[in-house]
Amino acid sequence: MGSAALTADAKKIIDKHVLHLLQKDQTSIIEIGSHTDAQGSDHFNLTLSENRAKNVVEYLISKGVDKSRLIAVGYGETKLLNDCSNGVDCSNNEHLKNRRTEFKVY
Repeated sequence: MGSAALTADAKKIIDKHVLHLLQKDQTSIIEIGSHTDAQGSDHFNLTLSENRAKNVVEYLISKGVDKSRLIAVGYGETKLLNDCSNGVDCSNNEHLKNRRTEFKVY
């Protein structure tokens, strides 16, 4: 079931968009908000999303970003983009839409 590891593709996206922004604007702060689908227990999904967000923070720190500019938030399955909540029969593609990490710039 779910993994919190960053893929090579994810790192490329983070480098291109998030890291670039943080390097360009030294005053910005970014919230890293990770989300899961509703498969698995609520507790498991919350922990998984927290670990995903923390891994992004650790990656950005390894690239030289100051930790004080990063906020990791795990939302678990609390902000689904569709109706695929607990007990609803959905395809893997429908569940996939809810698995995401969003970046909010402050």
